[in-house]
Amino acid sequence: MSVEEKRKIIEPQHREISIRRQCELLKLNRSNIYYEPVKVSEETLRIMGRIDEIFTESPFYGSRRIREGLEREGFIIGRERVQTLMQQMGLRAIYPRMNLSKKQPDHKIYPYLLTDIEIRYPNQVWSTDITYIRLKGGFLYLVAILDWYSRYVLSWRLSNSLDVHFCVEALEDALKKGCPGIFNSDQGSQFTSNDFTGILLSKGIAISMDGRGRVFDNIFTERLWRSVKYEEVYIKGYQAYKDAREGLDGYFSFYNNRRYHQSLEYKTPYEVHYRVCKGN
Repeated sequence: MSVEEKRKIIEPQHREISIRRQCELLKLNRSNIYYEPVKVSEETLRIMGRIDEIFTESPFYGSRRIREGLEREGFIIGRERVQTLMQQMGLRAIYPRMNLSKKQPDHKIYPYLLTDIEIRYPNQVWSTDITYIRLKGGFLYLVAILDWYSRYVLSWRLSNSLDVHFCVEALEDALKKGCPGIFNSDQGSQFTSNDFTGILLSKGIAISMDGRGRVFDNIFTERLWRSVKYEEVYIKGYQAYKDAREGLDGYFSFYNNRRYHQSLEYKTPYEVHYRVCKGN
């Protein structure tokens, strides 16, 4: 059976068999699955592109306001379709928080641990989130793990599915660089899954999850996505996965090692994370 034939058999949304297990059974490298962008019509992609831009500019906008903005630009679209596309894109308004990240009833939800906490050193708190990356003929999902103190991007992965395993791979990669005291995420099924939380618990890491309706629970990753979109994705206009992979690889290297942050007293995330003094 050819690789193409095997790929057609894969069911990304299968309720009982994960993509990882399906690939193992078919003896198929997961990169053949994760890196094939989700394909949609040109018109749908155009709408999704504008939703992404509006949301990046105003992450507190829910489906009502985004629909209003689209209609003023000449798009004829109902709110339910906006909600569906936002869900497909993995977008959730910061406030009021829309329940677009699907939760699983058998997954434990952990309390938010970061209220009034002072962030004083690297590896005190890490957080993660997923965002939408548009391509010419489709889109991918990007997950990243960020240190709150230094803003250092510890790891990232691309996928064409909101399957948990690309998030697990990002987590495993990040843990090669250190271990946080607290790990914060939203309540999406990727981050509440036993595959994900089990790794954190096995390392003795306290799990924190965003409270519904709280504006600033994961503000640092929201700021990261804004930088990624405005400084890289929108400028480059990726054609395919290869372009996105190469572009993001270059951008995150720049972001960590050469991008000076005002909030870090004009140091880079690398300098702060690894405590390198300016001028050395």
